[in-house]
Amino acid sequence: MSPFRFDGKTVFVSGGTSGINLGIALGFAEAGAKVAVMSRKQDKVDAAVALLKTKAPDACGFSADVREYGAVEAAFKGAHAKLGTIDVLISGAAGNFVAPALGMSSNGFRAVVDIDLVGTFHVMRAAHQFLRKPGASVINISAPQAYVPMMLQSHVCAAKAGVDMMTRTLALEWARDGIRVNSIAPGPIADTEGMTRLAPTPEARKASERSVPLGRWGQKDEIAGIAQFLSSPMAAYITGVVLAADGGMNLGRFSPQAVEQMDKMGIAIGR
Repeated sequence: MSPFRFDGKTVFVSGGTSGINLGIALGFAEAGAKVAVMSRKQDKVDAAVALLKTKAPDACGFSADVREYGAVEAAFKGAHAKLGTIDVLISGAAGNFVAPALGMSSNGFRAVVDIDLVGTFHVMRAAHQFLRKPGASVINISAPQAYVPMMLQSHVCAAKAGVDMMTRTLALEWARDGIRVNSIAPGPIADTEGMTRLAPTPEARKASERSVPLGRWGQKDEIAGIAQFLSSPMAAYITGVVLAADGGMNLGRFSPQAVEQMDKMGIAIGR
């Protein structure tokens, strides 16, 4: 049971049909909010809305590609017509794949930047006219790649670093409207498509867990709780913050060699 309540509030979650973002949408639904989700594929939208309706009968969903501004704006118009002014916006649509820079095409790099960075701009820009002002909370979903360089992730590192700077910039621009803008940067989160791609085997998962100072992957409901806190009156004086929810990865990742050396020394780190 969430310690926060959002009865009568409207929450819009871009990318809210799977993974972390669906977990956030479900968390707000359980806390009494009216919830709208948006993603590219209609079948995923339908499945997510059916699940959300078990907790929030007014839940609705829209199919739109965040790379297409007109489609995004139409989704917000639809959500506003059904649910009213938006109190909380979560922008979480993202793309990723594993590749070295020299093994990545220009189109591949551009695709991730277009989804993560340009898509985030489209969502925020289109949503502004429908946000409750003052009082609205905007949360972008970032990633540790924004501040921790990772091999095979140059495209995501560049895109998410841009998302974080855009968060800070629009926190300044929209403060006069009473809109707070923050980011959450989740570390490795269990049962998500991203971690299935980045750690596809039990051995890879174990290595990933051991590289996190707290020694485990996070849970989707933990990120949902952070989103609720940042959107609650308790966070009314917080804006322009990039909140790392990554088990300490922002403090510096352990290399496999370092973990092996600490094992030899009997130092139990990342268990």
